[in-house]
Order: sequence, then C-alpha cells, then structure tokens
Amino acid sequence: SIDLSLGRLLRLLERLDHPERRLPPVVHIAGTNGKGSTLAMLDAMLTASGRRVHRYISPHLVSFNERILLHGQPIEEGLFAEVLDCCERANQDNPITFFEITTAAALLAFARLPADYLLLETGLGGRLDATNVVDRPELTLISPVSMDHESYLGTTLTAIAGEKAGIIKQGVPVLAGPQEPDALAVLDAKAASLNAPIKAAGRDWRYAPAADGFVLSTPELALELPRPSLQGGHQVQNAALAAMAGTKLGLHANDIASGIQAARWPARLQLLPNSAFPSLGTADVELWLDGGHNPAAGIALADSLPGIARGRPVDLVVGMLETKDTVAFLSPMRGLVRRVHAIAVPNEPSSRSPAEIAAAAASLDLEATVAASVDDALEAVRHTADGPTLTLICGSLYLAGQVLRRIV
Repeated sequence: SIDLSLGRLLRLLERLDHPERRLPPVVHIAGTNGKGSTLAMLDAMLTASGRRVHRYISPHLVSFNERILLHGQPIEEGLFAEVLDCCERANQDNPITFFEITTAAALLAFARLPADYLLLETGLGGRLDATNVVDRPELTLISPVSMDHESYLGTTLTAIAGEKAGIIKQGVPVLAGPQEPDALAVLDAKAASLNAPIKAAGRDWRYAPAADGFVLSTPELALELPRPSLQGGHQVQNAALAAMAGTKLGLHANDIASGIQAARWPARLQLLPNSAFPSLGTADVELWLDGGHNPAAGIALADSLPGIARGRPVDLVVGMLETKDTVAFLSPMRGLVRRVHAIAVPNEPSSRSPAEIAAAAASLDLEATVAASVDDALEAVRHTADGPTLTLICGSLYLAGQVLRRIV
C-alpha cells in the first residue's frame, strides 16, 4: 500500500550501510507532468556527451526492470534479485512498502556500479517520497505542478506544490519548469528558506518556438535547439527544462541538441503498429498511445491532437483508474473527438467502470460507447470508420503498459 513516510526506508538504508551516500552525482526531479520525458531527454544529452548515466523511473510499463536503468539498460535479472534479496534480509520482516524496498534495491544497485550521473524521479509527491533520501543532489528540477493524487498530496495547488518542493535541498540549485503563479510562489519560498538558487521558466529563462524547433534563452545565452523527437507540443517545455539542466551541468550545445532528437519515451504520444491489433483489419486507422491521466495531461493531449490528426476524425479508447478525474481529463477534448470508447483497465481492481467513463464523456456532450476490451473498442472503430481515422488509446499508464505488451 502507499504510506508516504521516510522512517522505514531510512532504517533499512542504515542497515545497508547507506548506499544513498555512495551514489553518482544526482539530478532529482519532482512535478506532476513531464518528469519522465524531461529525464529521458536529459539522459540522452548526457549520453551524447559520453557520460555514463543511471536512471530511476516509475511506474514501469511492461517489465519492472525498466524502473532501474544502469548505463541506459534495464537492470539485469540476476543483479536485481541479488540486491532485492539483500534488502529483504536487512529489513528483517519489518513493515515496508513495495516502493520503499524496491527503491532501496535500486539505490544499492546504483551505488555498486560507477556512473557519472544518476537521474532520480520521484514516485509520488516529493517531501515524503522514498527517493527523497539523498541529502545533497547536484541539481533539483521541478516540472509543471498541477492537480493529481489529491488524496495523498492535498486538495489545493499550493498544498501539492509544497509536497513537490520538499525535494529542494540546502544550497542546491533548482530549475523550475512553467508553473502557475501560486505554485511558483511556494517553490520560491521553499528555495529562499534553504538558500537554494532557483531559476524559473518565464521569469529567469524562456523558450519560444522557432522554424525547426525552439530557442532557449537566459540573460547569458541563447540556444537554437531542434524539435524534440517526442511527439506533442508539450514536449517543447520538457525539452527546454532538460536543456536548462544540460547547460547547468556544463554540456555542449551540440550534445543538448543531439539528446533532444535522440530521446525515446514509450507511451507518450507513441505511434503503434496496426499489425499488433488484428481487430483493426485493413481499416485506414492510425493508432496512437498515451499514458496521460490527469487534467494537465488532458490539456496537453487536446493541444496535440490537431497536429497529429491532420483533419481526420479522432476516436478515443479510454480506460482510467477510480482515483482519476475523468471529466477533467476529457473536458479539453470537447470539439476535437468524434467518439469515446470506454473500457476497463485490464487486471486493475481499481479501474473505473466503462459505464462511469462513458457517462462522464456523455456529460461533456461527447458521443460515448462501452466496450469489453481494447480489441472490441478497435473493432467498433473499424466498423464506424468511413475514411481515414486516428484513434488514441489513453487515460492510464497501466492501460498503456498492457497495450505495449502486445508489441514488445
């Protein structure tokens, strides 16, 4: 279960001789949306520069090993079993959460294998997140903060921002992506209290579209950078935050540009092969996948849909968890979507019922139907398509993982 605290993990790390104190230089990121994409691009930038990079992400999509990347590769099964066994022995059957003990295992693996940087992504929140045991990272990043996980982090934007700000450390530089004014005020106050220099998008640094990409500018520099390989207009803001981190870490502009173009991050507006879904038959349907599931992700998808649809009608196949606000997620897509096909997230007890999703869509005047599975939904798309169509599977990273198992 989720139980945000640090006491259990700190006790275990002490018994493991503090691997969190023997890590490569750490870049720690918190935020609501864009964390994974930002780190994927920063990882690619560092790799282009010849650095060896470890990365910790969550959740995984297909295999748990994806969460622990050593020099860019998922942890090998034997090593993972070894470090996890070590953690279980040291824990001595004391209470501990799944995320805590797997984070301890990850830190143990990261401490064993030398690298130039460790990119560390928070799992939930920041202040009490299991990754927040690193006393002094090299750099702290805060991606855009918005409403999500309210039952754990608070019901206001300022409360959530306060939890995210908990990863800010004494004297450690902070880079903040675009923020609502109330959220930025919280981040500024926390940084000031810890003498942590903070530079925020829109105030201390800026990015603006250009013909073939975007321009990143600060009072000291202006970089012309390419369009990100990751799809969606929102990826420019993630690329800009990653590029700012790259400049802070002393990377050359060419390596920053290379990383922006080389980064790969599954289930973020990912184009899927129709061959993995026989229910589509020979219909002229372009199939996309995205794991976005909160109101900010709904806005980002709505902004991106016209660009990828190119005038074609859009169907959504939507599965969501009970903890997510279906209406707020779908609301930005009014006027952009022809039909919503509601499904359950496979093998997830906390999946919202398809009937509830369809009712939420109908309340927004979106035509909605219920389907028993992804395949049934895609068959319905095939039968109703009277020309070229775009279909986006979305609403849950857990659903995205189930879909990706079809193509790996």
